[in-house]
Amino acid sequence: MDFANIIEERGFVHACSNTIELRKELEKGCTTAYIGYDATASSLHVGHLVNLMLLRWFQKCGHRPITLMGGGTTKVGDPSFRNAERPLLDDAAIAANIEKIKTVFSRFLDYDADLGSDAIMANNGFWLDSLNYLGFLRDIGKHFSVNRMLSFDSVKDRLDTQKSLSFLEFNYMILQAYDFLELFQQHGCVLQMGGSDQWGNIINGIDLVRRVHGQEVFAVTTPLLTDAAGNKIGKSNGKAISLNPAQTSSFEFWQYWRNTPDDKVLQFLKLFTELPIRDCEALTRKDGEYLNAAKETLANEVTAICHGHTAVRHVHDLRMDGVSADNLNVGATQTIRLGDGLSILQLASELRPEASGKVLRRLITGGGFRIDGKIFDEPAAEPRLEIGQKILVSIGEQSRWSVEIV
Repeated sequence: MDFANIIEERGFVHACSNTIELRKELEKGCTTAYIGYDATASSLHVGHLVNLMLLRWFQKCGHRPITLMGGGTTKVGDPSFRNAERPLLDDAAIAANIEKIKTVFSRFLDYDADLGSDAIMANNGFWLDSLNYLGFLRDIGKHFSVNRMLSFDSVKDRLDTQKSLSFLEFNYMILQAYDFLELFQQHGCVLQMGGSDQWGNIINGIDLVRRVHGQEVFAVTTPLLTDAAGNKIGKSNGKAISLNPAQTSSFEFWQYWRNTPDDKVLQFLKLFTELPIRDCEALTRKDGEYLNAAKETLANEVTAICHGHTAVRHVHDLRMDGVSADNLNVGATQTIRLGDGLSILQLASELRPEASGKVLRRLITGGGFRIDGKIFDEPAAEPRLEIGQKILVSIGEQSRWSVEIV
């Protein structure tokens, strides 16, 4: 498959540094590209999905993707188009976030492919943490013009609004550029991809590789997607829609895509599914009930990629039972504290305090207790739950709760 044509047709490309030469590079055979992800949170959210699908198509076309974890750059914080400095995380928090984020990538990419296109998981902490400051300034810093760095919109916006830009943050674009140099040297990586807000940072990397090695490397950026109100996509009712099922249930995730605005359905089908373009266009050719069917197809396809086909079947089972985001019968999400030895019976008692232990035991042993559709019929069993996890609990035929573990 032709990667360049696919991403153009499906709407992934916002800008490309040298389209003609990049196409020639891709035609040579297996090419290596990367996208970087700072570990500022414990999960990626749907705002990251454009770039994850971009990497997925890259690998499906026979190329090698690198997912670069920002074990080093997270300690600095990307100032791009932000009006305040990010809260700084310690090493333990960054490491914990990286481990949780890693689980998401394996649903999109194959790290054990046999055809030379196996994905690579890298961490820039391995080279940034050990840098010698004076040596770095002498060998790398000399290639950067402060005048040019100040001209980038990501920096100018902060300065124009009289908001402080720390020297720590100012170094971020140099460190990201150094990542490109390292990945070029270690893996022959010739392409960096990312959101359109990363254009300045990526261009710095291209310039650095050219200055150090005299080699042409490339950039592709994707459009930043917004909702009807003009905000970046990724949240629903003020909450981030996580790509981790432990934080956003399959039901909520599916419902988020089912509620896609009418004018975004075709664009999202092209970006977030692997359906042929002609099918995406056919699904959205009519309005009304036909467009609603297109939204359901979108929700099914995205949920299957991110959560699996079993999760999609579970969502439809719940909908057949009359469950929807509006009639999930608890109103606000319930919170339950995760303590040592939290059993199924204790969890049921928290949600049904009016029911006796005898009644609840009978319901549980009779198969009437489910977490995210899975039956738990041992009252003393301890489900594997994590702090921050969101689950859908069913007790009996009609009682269902959205639960967050705290």
